[in-house]
Amino acid sequence: MYSLSEGPTLFGILTHLVLPTTVLGVIYAAPYIRYLRSSMLEVIRQDYIVTARAKGLSEVKILYQHALKNAAIPAFTVLMLQIPHKFGGSLIIEQVFAWPGIGRLFWEHAVRHDYPVVMAILLLVSVLVILFNLITDLVYVYLDPRIRYT
Repeated sequence: MYSLSEGPTLFGILTHLVLPTTVLGVIYAAPYIRYLRSSMLEVIRQDYIVTARAKGLSEVKILYQHALKNAAIPAFTVLMLQIPHKFGGSLIIEQVFAWPGIGRLFWEHAVRHDYPVVMAILLLVSVLVILFNLITDLVYVYLDPRIRYT
């Protein structure tokens, strides 16, 4: 996690985080790109995109201000619901790069039948799922102006 000659400095820890973060990012980026692509292909065929083109708006403005905002809703949903999974589900990355994390902690205590720790980790992940569902619902109001919570 850090160089033994320097000790645990912020720069050293961040330098050693680059590779595990890159691996996790590459692994989880493909589904999001696929969701966003399929959503964009569906959205650019909608009537309001055709109307925006007929009004003479530039293609960049149409794609970024109109299409991407509406196409981001399914991809954003998948992204936000995968964040709790990343907290507890990166056991292999933690093992390969020798980083202590929640995934390894869960595995070690599950093997030892240490049920209070296992239940605490499951409670934490459950709370994160609920929290990120709430955040997702609140961001929907920004992404889709037709959605209103009363």
